[in-house]
Amino acid sequence: MTFQRIVQALSLGLFILLPGWVAFPLVSPLPATDIFLRTDPLVLIGTMLSSRTFIMALWPAGVILLLTAVLGRFFCGCLCPMGTTVDLADRLIPARSDRPAPTLRRIRYRLLFFILGAGMMGISFVFLAAPLSLITRLYSLILYPALCFLADSGLTALTPVADRLGIPSVTYLQIGIPRFAHPWITLILFGGIFGCAKKSRRFWCRYLCPAGAIFALFSTKPMIRRQVSDACVECGQCRKACPMNAIGDNPRLTDHRECIACETCVRVCPTDAVTFSTGPARGASSFSGERRQLIRAGLSGAGAAIITATGLPFRRSDNAPGQIHPPELIRPPGALPERDFLSRCIRCGLCMRVCPTNTLQPIALASGVSAFLSPVITPRRGPCEPRCNACGQVCPTAAITPLTPAEKIWAKVGTAHVLRDKCLAWAFGRKCLVCDEVCPYNAIDLKTVPGISGAVPFVDAARCAGCGFCEHFCPVQAGAAIVVEPMEALRLAGGSYAEKGREIGLNLSITKKGKDDAQSYGGPESGTGESYGEGSGLPPGFTE
Repeated sequence: MTFQRIVQALSLGLFILLPGWVAFPLVSPLPATDIFLRTDPLVLIGTMLSSRTFIMALWPAGVILLLTAVLGRFFCGCLCPMGTTVDLADRLIPARSDRPAPTLRRIRYRLLFFILGAGMMGISFVFLAAPLSLITRLYSLILYPALCFLADSGLTALTPVADRLGIPSVTYLQIGIPRFAHPWITLILFGGIFGCAKKSRRFWCRYLCPAGAIFALFSTKPMIRRQVSDACVECGQCRKACPMNAIGDNPRLTDHRECIACETCVRVCPTDAVTFSTGPARGASSFSGERRQLIRAGLSGAGAAIITATGLPFRRSDNAPGQIHPPELIRPPGALPERDFLSRCIRCGLCMRVCPTNTLQPIALASGVSAFLSPVITPRRGPCEPRCNACGQVCPTAAITPLTPAEKIWAKVGTAHVLRDKCLAWAFGRKCLVCDEVCPYNAIDLKTVPGISGAVPFVDAARCAGCGFCEHFCPVQAGAAIVVEPMEALRLAGGSYAEKGREIGLNLSITKKGKDDAQSYGGPESGTGESYGEGSGLPPGFTE
């Protein structure tokens, strides 16, 4: 295995494993869990342009761009998880031909200017093509759940064997299987990207990647570049082996905008004529981006942004009258005000990946194109832990503010309300106490009303944080009888949630015994969540 392949393997391994340090509740989060996402230059430029904000957390992308001017596109060849994954796909799907298609290279520049044009109008389309966002979505929302499913199935298959071998502990092992909405959108997208391997190697990197277009602009004349000595016999082996088709008919000339510094040409050269070092550039590397076409692409992006911003679902502010606010649009705790949130969120799916209860899910078009695949809380799937702050810790663009556990308690995401026509206590007079028993904020008051024999639940909005425990554990099927909606959600662009919450009259605190441990919830497949009971061993809401 070559040095480049070793670096690629290590980089991909870190990319896959780092989010687990946040998702696993017994390990303290590392400060660089989202480091790969913060190295994407399209995320850097596109997000700061659409949000009109300098995002200090994205400084690694700036460092990578500066190094690119010195070393060339080394990130694409050695560190990029998307490039490594595409290389693996290329091995599985060999190209029928690898003829150069210079006109296709224009696509990535046009896509880049389309995204930048939309960003100038305040709309972020970065999530459509940022390579680090796309590949994170693939591994987090598709491959990770599939791996958990296979591991759990393996444990189930091993159970009879373990029993015969006298290892009963295997029977009690269980691996939670996260599930996410709309997986086919990501699968179809990557099916197309990987399928392009039939056309040529690294098709995505050569012709489609807008981040690659930015790297190409910065690597026109790198200080360390491909050099060919007089020992070259023009055998053409380097040209055939180059995965980016950066070597033309004359093997002594190199298009440095396309060279990803993988050094494949060095390894295949029979006369050791190729090196990577400083020296004079040999080969044209001037940028010819078809100015008119790029202007048209930028204007198209601006036009698409204007249409998006004038669509009915688009929200210009959180409190202005006439805004369409779908009831399922419950944002993660600490999410910025909606417009700021959407201008920063790159839909990478990392917040959903690390959520221990699997409540964060991608939304489709319920809130328009601008909110496509952005995260929402889905209480029926799982509650939001009062002391869990994992989603904010891994957000690379600070679309979700990283909160301390103490501040997180005050980050109200919505308010629960009882559907009296479905509630077992209200509609049928049954003694059901589930919502009261599981509420970690003690926001449910049981009162007697005329005409109903037992006590019925009322929600105290000042004590409700919208965590969704009540909706998640409600025993009523085909839709809970108590639901959380984003009413009175507290979303700040800055400042303290605790101070603002007290100022507006909230009274949020975890008061019930046994409900102050954010790690006690058993995860997305834990069933009834008995850990939040009072120690009797009975399901929530039942007494002896």
